[in-house]
Amino acid sequence: MRMDFLTADLCDAFPDRVQVAEPVFRSFGGLATFYGPVETLKVFEDNTLVRETLETEGRGRVLVVDGGASTRCALVGGNLAGLAHIHGWAGVVVYGGIRDTVGIAAIPVGVLALHTVPRKSEKRSTGERGVPVRFAGVTFLPGHYLYADPDGVITAVENLLVL
Repeated sequence: MRMDFLTADLCDAFPDRVQVAEPVFRSFGGLATFYGPVETLKVFEDNTLVRETLETEGRGRVLVVDGGASTRCALVGGNLAGLAHIHGWAGVVVYGGIRDTVGIAAIPVGVLALHTVPRKSEKRSTGERGVPVRFAGVTFLPGHYLYADPDGVITAVENLLVL
């Protein structure tokens, strides 16, 4: 998968085709630059659906998790980042917390989150998959494309790298 892009260049080339996320995310994964089609989850303090999704074939997609910005528990840790890598996910963006950051940093997958918190999540099997989620000033829709690098996160309806 091609990683020779800069979000700044994409914004310059396609100003009317991109949404730019507010700069609220920190990068924790072994890949600082990643992109792919979006898959969405909406969960709150329960990562059961996150695990179930990352156990499926990622096919270069980016999992965008709306965790409601909770600071009470982590939705992704080293084990789930490892699953993302094994199953071919390009990255995971968490609007909430993660843990096991030392382990995550060693895994060649993109992981962005708001913060870290050592407490694990509940396991209630609640949440929604494939729904529009909105945070950081952007609406993330399944099938749209997400691009992330050290400058930030942008989204577009189509794959800008083939235009």
